[in-house]
Amino acid sequence: MTRRLLLSYLGLTLLVLLCLEIPLGFVYAQYEQERVVNAAKDEAEAVSAYASLSIDAGSAAEDLPPQAVKCAQRLGGHVLIVDQSGAVLATSHQVSPDESGNLAAQPGIAAALQANSASDVRTSVIGGVEYIAVSAPVTHGVEKLGAVRLTVPTQMVVNRVQHFWLLLLLGGLAVLSAFAVVGFAIARWTGRPIRELELAAYELADGGAVRPVAITKGPPEVRSLAATFNRTAARLEHLLASQRAFAGEASHQLKTPLAALRLRLENLESDIALNARGSLTAAMTETDRLARMVEGLLAMARLDESAGERERVDVDQVCAERHRAWNPLYEQHGVRLALVGDYTGQVLAVPGAVEQILDNLLSNALRVSPPGSTVLIDLHRPAPHERRFAHPFPHPRMAGQGRVELHVMDEGPGMTEEQRRRAFDRFWRAPDAPKGGTGLGLALVQRLAHAGGGEAVLRPAPSGGLDVVVHLPCASNSNRVGTPFSEHRPPRPLEATR
Repeated sequence: MTRRLLLSYLGLTLLVLLCLEIPLGFVYAQYEQERVVNAAKDEAEAVSAYASLSIDAGSAAEDLPPQAVKCAQRLGGHVLIVDQSGAVLATSHQVSPDESGNLAAQPGIAAALQANSASDVRTSVIGGVEYIAVSAPVTHGVEKLGAVRLTVPTQMVVNRVQHFWLLLLLGGLAVLSAFAVVGFAIARWTGRPIRELELAAYELADGGAVRPVAITKGPPEVRSLAATFNRTAARLEHLLASQRAFAGEASHQLKTPLAALRLRLENLESDIALNARGSLTAAMTETDRLARMVEGLLAMARLDESAGERERVDVDQVCAERHRAWNPLYEQHGVRLALVGDYTGQVLAVPGAVEQILDNLLSNALRVSPPGSTVLIDLHRPAPHERRFAHPFPHPRMAGQGRVELHVMDEGPGMTEEQRRRAFDRFWRAPDAPKGGTGLGLALVQRLAHAGGGEAVLRPAPSGGLDVVVHLPCASNSNRVGTPFSEHRPPRPLEATR
C-alpha cells in the first residue's frame, strides 16, 4: 500500500510539474527570441539614424566603418551598411566580391531599400550558423539613402533556452525528491495502521489469539476501521469461546450419565424377561450411539481449540498402523481390508488428524460393507496430468503445493449425487444408512482435512460403493518426493485378509 500511495503522490506531482514547466519553457523560449529580435531592431534603427546623419554630412566613408565594427562587437554579430544602389558603405566583416555585387537583390536588403521606415526580420544561415537578420532603411526625410542589415547568431538564444530548460528539469527533480520524502512519510503514516490491521486479520483467520490494534494512528477513517475491527474480533472471540466451552462442557457432562445409564442397562439384563431382551439391546445400542456422538462432539471441540499448527506425518506408517489395528475387527465381520498404493513420504497435517480420518472412514466403510466384500485403502500421488483436474476447487493452502491422495473404497450401497453433496453436513445421515451412526464422522473428516490444508471428496467407487478421497499437502522437503521405488523400497504389495 505504501508503494501505491507513493506512486500516486509522485504521479500527481509529476503531472502538475509537467503542466507548469512545459508551458513555462516554451513561453521563455518565445520571450528570448522576441527580446533578441527587438534588441536587434533597436540597434538597426540606431545605426540607420547614425548612417543617415553621416551620409548627409558627407563623412560616411570615415564615420561608418568604425561604427559598424563597434556595433557588431556589441551584438556579437555582423553589420552591413549599403547605399541606395546596393554598394557597400561599411561592413564589420569581409564581404566577397560575388556577394557585394548582389547585395541589392538580397531579400532583406531589397525590402529595406524599398521601404520608408519598416524593419525586415528574417532567418538566414551563414557559414553553417543560423542567424536572425534585421534590415532597416536609411532615410533622410522622404529621401532613401540606403539600408542597414544586422545579423545576430541564434546560438546565444538557444544556449539561454537550454540553460533555462535545464534549470526547470533540476527544479522539477528537486520538487519530486521533496515530494517523494514527504509522500513516503505520509504513506507510511497512512499505511502502518492498515498493515497492523492486515496482520491482525491474518492471525485471527489462522486461529491465533485476538490482538487488538491501535486506534490512535492514521487517518480518521482508518482509526474508525480499527475500532470496528477490534469490536468484531472481540465479539468473534467471545462467540467462539462460548461455542467451544458449550460443546466441551456439555460433552463432558454427558459422558458421566451416559456411562451410568449403560451400566444400569447392563445390570438390568439378568432381571429382564426374554421377550423384552430386544428392547434392552436396542436401548443399549442407542446409548452406544449417543456415546459416540458425544465423542465426536468432543473431537470437534478439541479441533476448534487446537486448530492451527501443522506437523510432518509419515502417512505410509500411519496407514500401515491403522490397517493392522482394524484388520482383526474386519475379520470378525467377514470383510477384507486391503492396503495398496505407493510409498508417498510425509504430509502436513494437524497432530492426530490422519489417524482420526482413517478411523472414521474405516468405521463407516465397515458399517456399510456386506460380508465377503473388500474395503481398500489406496495411498498414492496423482500423476502430473491428474493434478490439474483431480479437484477443481482445492483448498487455498494447497495452491502451488504437491499433494497425496488417500482413498478409502468400499463395496457398499454407495450414495447418490445429492447424498454425496450433503454427506459432510453435521448430523446428516442417508435415509438408508445402517443404524448406529451419528452423522458426525464425515463432517469431522472434512474438518480435519481442512485444518491441515487439505480437502475431502466423495466419489462413486469402481465397484459400485463409495470412494472417499482425502487430499493431503506434501511436506515441501520430503526426501522421497518423486523418488523411484528402486531407490528406497519396493512397491507396497496387496495386503488383504479374509
